[in-house]
Amino acid sequence: MQSEWIIRQLSEQERQTQAMLAKELNISDVSAQILVDRGIRTPDEARRFVRPSIDELHDPFLMRDMEQAVLRLHAAIEKKERIMVYGDYDVDGTTAVALMYSFLRHLTDNLIFYIPDRHKEGYGISFQGIDVAKEEGCTLMIALDCGIKAVDKVAYASERNIDCIICDHHTPGDTLPAAKAVLNMKRADCGYPFKELSGCGVGFKLAQAYTERYCLNPQWLHNLLALTAMSIASDIVPITGENRVLATFGLRQLNRLPSIGIRAIMQVAGIANKPVNIQDLVFKIGPRINAAGRMHSGAEAVRLLITDDPEYAQHLAQEIDSHNTERRDCDTRTKEEALAQLQSDPDNDKKFTTVVYAEGWHRGVVGIAASRLTEVYYRPTIVLTSEEGGEISGSARSVSDFDIYSAIDSCSDLLSNFGGHRFAAGLSMPPQNLPEFKRRFEEYVAAHIRPEQMRPTIDVEAEIAFEDITPKFFNLLRHLEPFGPGNPRPVFVTRNVINNRGTRRVGREGEHLRLDLTDRTAAITGIAFGEGEKALYLQNGNPIDLCYELEENVFNNMTSIQLRPVEIRLRNDN
Repeated sequence: MQSEWIIRQLSEQERQTQAMLAKELNISDVSAQILVDRGIRTPDEARRFVRPSIDELHDPFLMRDMEQAVLRLHAAIEKKERIMVYGDYDVDGTTAVALMYSFLRHLTDNLIFYIPDRHKEGYGISFQGIDVAKEEGCTLMIALDCGIKAVDKVAYASERNIDCIICDHHTPGDTLPAAKAVLNMKRADCGYPFKELSGCGVGFKLAQAYTERYCLNPQWLHNLLALTAMSIASDIVPITGENRVLATFGLRQLNRLPSIGIRAIMQVAGIANKPVNIQDLVFKIGPRINAAGRMHSGAEAVRLLITDDPEYAQHLAQEIDSHNTERRDCDTRTKEEALAQLQSDPDNDKKFTTVVYAEGWHRGVVGIAASRLTEVYYRPTIVLTSEEGGEISGSARSVSDFDIYSAIDSCSDLLSNFGGHRFAAGLSMPPQNLPEFKRRFEEYVAAHIRPEQMRPTIDVEAEIAFEDITPKFFNLLRHLEPFGPGNPRPVFVTRNVINNRGTRRVGREGEHLRLDLTDRTAAITGIAFGEGEKALYLQNGNPIDLCYELEENVFNNMTSIQLRPVEIRLRNDN
């Protein structure tokens, strides 16, 4: 499905700011526009944006309950209490647990960690996890990336003489757990100035506060930044404000001196000998860490991230990589079976939703499968499964700005449980309710979704000519990193582009397209994956409109700027 290209248009006031920045910073108009698009209004703001400082981190004691958290943690360390570090099974949760465990082991030996079983215990603090804490003699539990709604679980822990410190970033409910401290900048009564920390980021702030209060070696803290960057990238939180600082310095730490465990996962991911960026964390490292929790146990990922043994790290990294391979195979099989279901439905093309179900699909990949299906049929999607006729459960993914949580909520009387937000959710129901759920979900979406929400869009920074792509221009783009939500990698459009002379098919089966293009102002090369069938069209002199990102290409020790197409439009199709 062809996307709609939405090209950013500046207001008159923004154009004045653009002209001022271009003049004061001696940069091109397009470079100045990119800065304006990111909310930058003065030369000083621009300089701070491209050169973030670790000193920009906020005072951790601005977070509500931080004083209580630090005092309770210190008391546990002083009295040699046994501490459980508890976290979710995804990347944010496992990196948070690894961060807190690595920090605390400098201070105490009375330490264990716990990751719940995705399938048996589900998300968040579990009664089983609390029982393990009690059996192990723990009197303090630090819950990371979960716990903000665990009112009953925290009460259960308290009955067993286990105090809790909650470090979470999810939206609180009406009632907070009665923990010794609840660290969450989204609390209505919390004045912390940055609201978008990851779960691991909240854990980092606790470690920062403790370090500052008790004058610990700051290097212990700095060594944890790589884990924080991994969580920021994988949990898709905005890379703005404090997250931009944490991600920037976390990437530097990861590239200069990664821990033994992180280096091992970089090696199996094939990125150990190159500069690692946010994209590598999102698409190379994150999926492997996630695969441990999806296919086996998130505890395996924590053990990798905290180990000091290179041989053990390599063993664990290979195991996790094999889980990722299994996850990909399972994901592909689930997607193919789901597509076969949809293609056998004669009414499929008339529907506003995708809801598929099969007994035996792996619960760990249904969310990924839902995302894959939205790429094929761009509409709200739910993938459901069950085991041996038990309760049906699954994951939902939305499109554009459609609120899928509200759509699911409209069917809440049919559900055993559900939760999430406007773009993604989880749900469960008795098997007999599935037909009625599908009918009502389709009915709700059909009545509320707008036509433009069912067509993918690409936000374009600017329409430019190839002659605008100079080394100075590209250098500015590099200084805008790390890219992510809130600071997206710039996408550009150039129209009426033709083959220069070297466009050709590449790849084992000619499935990819090596581009050598000109717009008659300059020439540039690039690679378009999966677009090999367009080679003959371009070789015959036909023009295209090109939507693309820019990246650095290193080949035979030579560095050049190249295109990475986001979408190619044949001009005769416009």
